[in-house]
Amino acid sequence: MSSRASPESSDHDAVVFGASGTIGAAVADELESRQAFRRVVRVGRRLPCMADLADEASVARAAADLDAGGVCAGLVFIATGYLHDMQAGPEKALGQIDPVQMARAFAVNTIGPALVLKHFEKLLPRSGRAVVAALSARVGSIEDNGLGGWYSYRASKAALNQIVRTAAIELRRRRPDSICVALHPGTVASPLSAPFSRNASRVQTPAEAACRLVDVLKGLRPVHSGGFFDYEGEPVPW
Repeated sequence: MSSRASPESSDHDAVVFGASGTIGAAVADELESRQAFRRVVRVGRRLPCMADLADEASVARAAADLDAGGVCAGLVFIATGYLHDMQAGPEKALGQIDPVQMARAFAVNTIGPALVLKHFEKLLPRSGRAVVAALSARVGSIEDNGLGGWYSYRASKAALNQIVRTAAIELRRRRPDSICVALHPGTVASPLSAPFSRNASRVQTPAEAACRLVDVLKGLRPVHSGGFFDYEGEPVPW
């Protein structure tokens, strides 16, 4: 295994999962424009650095390849997510629950990020600041749920929040300066949100959302690890 430099040096990198998606691509672009990292590695199902979060072997291979290439991940940003497809939209009632669609939501929204944490921890620096951030959603908040519906998406994001919280505790034992958080990006103009954005009070462009999210990342400290924050840096209730 290659040695890891402190992310306070110029030898740390950012790894963005879901970098072929709307938010992931915008975040990768924003990180590159700020030149805060030695390099920004874009990971996706159809990118040169390939990983499918529904396939653990591909996540493990990506981690091994980047490790062999000397990547020191001062930031791991997980921007993958699944809400709906052409066959099924979010459930509005219990009678619409479909076990296949629910399983897919958990595979992408919960298990996939957990696999990234499992295999990419070794790429984090052993000392100094390092951030792991996963895109969650306010609708994954149990306390904030006043409308109901969207069973699979809500439940899979709530489960992701628990994964993040639990991983933060474990990471703190080995890497005291590490930060592991869930982020709510707000409503962003994208194919994912298009059918629902007309009801949103604020719709951001991908570039606007990316700028705000990177600003939130910049302001995080170890005391924030295990938290859930929105795109303005405000805590979101569990």
